[in-house]
Amino acid sequence: MPSALPLADPAPADGLLPESAAEGATERDFGAYVHVPFCRVRCGYCDFNTYTATELRGVRQVDYADEAAEEMRAARTVLERSGLPARELSTVFFGGGTPTLLPADDLVRMLDVLRDSFGLVDGAEVTTEANPDSVDAEYLQRLADGGFTRVSFGMQSAVPHVLAVLERTHDPERIPLVVDAARDAGLQVSLDLIYGTPGESLDDWKRSVEHALAQHPDHLSAYALIVEDGTKLARQIRKGQVPEPDDDLEAEMYEWADAALAGAGYSWYELSNWARDSEHRSRHNLSYWTGQDWWGFGPGAHSHIGGVRWWNVKHPAAYAGKLAQRVSPAAGRETLDHDVRLTERILLESRLADRMPLEILPAQARTRVAELIAEGLVDAEAALRGRRLVLTVRGRLLADAVVRRLTD
Repeated sequence: MPSALPLADPAPADGLLPESAAEGATERDFGAYVHVPFCRVRCGYCDFNTYTATELRGVRQVDYADEAAEEMRAARTVLERSGLPARELSTVFFGGGTPTLLPADDLVRMLDVLRDSFGLVDGAEVTTEANPDSVDAEYLQRLADGGFTRVSFGMQSAVPHVLAVLERTHDPERIPLVVDAARDAGLQVSLDLIYGTPGESLDDWKRSVEHALAQHPDHLSAYALIVEDGTKLARQIRKGQVPEPDDDLEAEMYEWADAALAGAGYSWYELSNWARDSEHRSRHNLSYWTGQDWWGFGPGAHSHIGGVRWWNVKHPAAYAGKLAQRVSPAAGRETLDHDVRLTERILLESRLADRMPLEILPAQARTRVAELIAEGLVDAEAALRGRRLVLTVRGRLLADAVVRRLTD
């Protein structure tokens, strides 16, 4: 089952936010994340808050759009009563789970409720995740007609035996079909890949990256497989049924992919993300990494407004029950103090190619930048001339260690 929610303060039943959440709000973007917690099957590596049909305990997928719409309408009232200024949504992201297990009309209907409740800025980015086997040309066209601008396909791999270990059910040959259909509908296309799957060779990984590049996506993500406690994959590794991921091989895979993507005209802008140009970066994910505001709708969804972070109850039945009682579905929340917010800013912005100014670092941390340059972890020219911290390829591979050096 998915991992437990964090421990924190109880969330008030009315959902109202403290006065501090409104400070500087007009200077921050506002986005929405919509969590759709349904999957046909649970992939062995997945630790997300998702549920198959047998785990729903009487909750019906057909009711979900209406339930999420209740939280959306309530959110506008909560923000108004909490003294937050009215702000239109800059980005909307439907994630999961598999959002496209719901009918396209349900996704469009939820987007319409967000538009009616908050408004969308001109040129807003509206994305949904999708499995390649969960959409067709008609479905994608309906999304585009309804206001979606972008689709992110969970490709993961082009190699059947790798997909089998991950328990992904789609045929790699569907990737070109759905990419072409999305492009014909006028949608931007992102492809997600995973590397480091047990049994995956460097040649397997090269095949996947090359297959992805052959589709000429606007954006590409490549994530190292993380073996989460409690997952089926973790149990298989513990029992010796599949080998553990190889850290050295994963590093080689990352370096090869970065070079291949650069050669194909893609630039990295975050550790695991590359885009054709700045216009095709994921603006929604950038809002997370740069400390903007967002409201997360749905079971287990996380939100952040002005240094206040909260998360909803996890199970769809509990979520529906809270909404039926006309109380906030939040399970807990925390208000971040200055030191925590600074640490998180360093943690997140150091992952970006062109964001983090050296001036935000505490004085002691600034003295360590020269050491990091000497060790080949931080780009010297960006630091000395641009006064920004930018990780080298080696620094990206050791990003967690760099952050520890800057925050200890």
